[in-house]
Amino acid sequence: MAAQNSRATIEPEKQTLLNHHKEKHFTAGEVVRDIIIGVSDGLTVPFALAAGLSGANASSSIVITAGIAEVAAGAISMGLGGYLAAKSEADHYTRELKREEEEIINVPDVEAAEVAEILAEYGVEPHEYAPVVNALRKRPQAWLDFMMKFELGLEKPDPRRALQSAFNIAVSYILGGLVPLLPYMFIPRAQDAVIASVVITIAALLIFGYAKGYFTGNKPVKSAFQTALIGAIASAAAFGIAKVIHP
Repeated sequence: MAAQNSRATIEPEKQTLLNHHKEKHFTAGEVVRDIIIGVSDGLTVPFALAAGLSGANASSSIVITAGIAEVAAGAISMGLGGYLAAKSEADHYTRELKREEEEIINVPDVEAAEVAEILAEYGVEPHEYAPVVNALRKRPQAWLDFMMKFELGLEKPDPRRALQSAFNIAVSYILGGLVPLLPYMFIPRAQDAVIASVVITIAALLIFGYAKGYFTGNKPVKSAFQTALIGAIASAAAFGIAKVIHP
């Protein structure tokens, strides 16, 4: 809100520049984070479970039953975890907002000094930041927004974020979890289905890892191999342990 108000009062020529300049920043970071969390665990955990049951000579029907049960439980657990994390973040923001608002009312000189200190950290000289401090003191809401963002590093969370995060993570987990189980739905013998599951899931992990690296700004190829390696190690460990316990 403060940013919109400031843009409405700047010089016409600068407003024209802003209107013609469209920045292409990636702004779906929270959604991508949710999807990464959901798909990553969704691909890896059921994959390892299916491999372990196959190593224990379980039938494909047992693997499917156990796998679907795990996917359902995992989606609920992960979704609830995402909800609680987002809710905690929103609650933390609300508490800090109230505390900062009280400080602006009760100790305005201290808060003004903190504004000066923040600006000084950016190399702004006293004669340059003094008008800014005075301007903020005349605009309590803008002052509060400034302190939340630049002193505490907190952005106002979307009130729908908790439910959206839970939904994104749960759905992503389900979609990822069904991938390693698909071969067992068509191949009756688990020992044969596990081979197809490994091939399909490793391919999915490579694709997912590449996409994750691309959207997060990391090296996509490196991310793809790292993601696939983690999934392969987890499934191999589960399969090997099952073979040792149940030869």
